[in-house]
Amino acid sequence: MNFSFLDNWRKRRDGADGAPLSSAVGEPEGVAELLSECELLRARAGRQGLELDDSPASLEALDQLPPRWRDDPEELPWLGNDAGLYLGTVLVRTVPGAVWHIGPDGHPVVRLVSGREIEVVEAGQEWAATGAPELSQVYAEAAEV
Repeated sequence: MNFSFLDNWRKRRDGADGAPLSSAVGEPEGVAELLSECELLRARAGRQGLELDDSPASLEALDQLPPRWRDDPEELPWLGNDAGLYLGTVLVRTVPGAVWHIGPDGHPVVRLVSGREIEVVEAGQEWAATGAPELSQVYAEAAEV
């Protein structure tokens, strides 16, 4: 997914990585709000009776949904992106010290207090395409650190 403000920010940073994503728009709360929208995922989950409340339990519930999105190859990457951003949202909101950062590839990642970076978009893409790794499993492994 392309975010125009990230392109401009990356140009100003001359390719440097490791900076908080909040420096792209100014406020951590604004970044978290922007990345938490995940409209497509929330709509698809809602159609199946699941309201996403940004909790670890909602990740478990997502893992249990029938993967009907796999029937639409055009929608699959968008839904996978949303799933990754949603996973990141849950991490940032529930794991102490977890924050959004720009990864080396320019995609948003979640950095934990330990310095470990979770490639949430990649995990969401894999989950949408194959069902593995489960989003709740990625969360549980990250929350242990």
